[in-house]
Amino acid sequence: MIPVAGLLALAALALAGAAPALAPQAPAPAPAPADSLQLAAAYRATAKYQHTRTATAAGYVPDTYCVPGKPGAGGLGYPHFNHAHDDSRDPSKPTALIYEDDVRGSRRLVALEWTSTGPNRPANLFGAAFNGPIPGKFPGQPAHYTLRVWLWKENPSGRFALYNPDVRCRPGTTRPA
Repeated sequence: MIPVAGLLALAALALAGAAPALAPQAPAPAPAPADSLQLAAAYRATAKYQHTRTATAAGYVPDTYCVPGKPGAGGLGYPHFNHAHDDSRDPSKPTALIYEDDVRGSRRLVALEWTSTGPNRPANLFGAAFNGPIPGKFPGQPAHYTLRVWLWKENPSGRFALYNPDVRCRPGTTRPA
């Protein structure tokens, strides 16, 4: 039998060990109201693009290759571009819709991207800064800025991270070297 003083000591140790877990956690900062309205507008406007055929009918041209991202950073997926929306700051008109393979052999929408081809970093969208300048990736593409938003798939690296560690390209789906 453990004496009462021993039980009190064990209880105190248990509570001391649990105290950090019981301490209130600081909440993540809430987006500003205008940023939340912009994100809601992007959700509403892009919900119809869950199926790639709807995206292609709206002028988004699919890249046939999956973009793997940088080693250790995860992947991007399959971008579908509509360059009529380059330089758009409209939350409902992204330059690119980004898809990943799903378990059924289809693709599902995971992210959106806005691109700016101007020489200066554009103003924030959704309260986030654009990345860049990024060198052109094909002949004739100027240096540009991008803002990627993981709106349809959670990204452990953050909503505005360039790549998602949970997105993987299947073997044989990436652009040949």
